[in-house]
Amino acid sequence: QVQLVQSGGGLVQPGGSLRLSCALSTRILNAHTITWYRQTPGNERELVASITYPLGDRHYTNSVKGRFTISRNENRNTVDLQMNDLNPEDTAIYYCKYNNEYGNEKWGQGSTVTVSL
Repeated sequence: QVQLVQSGGGLVQPGGSLRLSCALSTRILNAHTITWYRQTPGNERELVASITYPLGDRHYTNSVKGRFTISRNENRNTVDLQMNDLNPEDTAIYYCKYNNEYGNEKWGQGSTVTVSL
């Protein structure tokens, strides 16, 4: 079963940028979706962005449109989330998730993003 390992995140000032990566342990040729979620204390996980395979269809929640970009790096077998123009409301723990058409899913370990002066 695929494993997801996240990297990136950290502390950034408002207006800054960060990049999160979600590395897949194996190359998957079946149709699947990689989704980035975020969660703040006391709240449910919120879908941030997703990308499908093989079509590469992208979806973003409204609050990040124009600021975040989800992409797949085939060479490194990762799905990355480039986050620009960050604001304090983007502070959260970010998770990537794999799911396929058979109902299988797997989560990454989480990455902390803090946007503060």
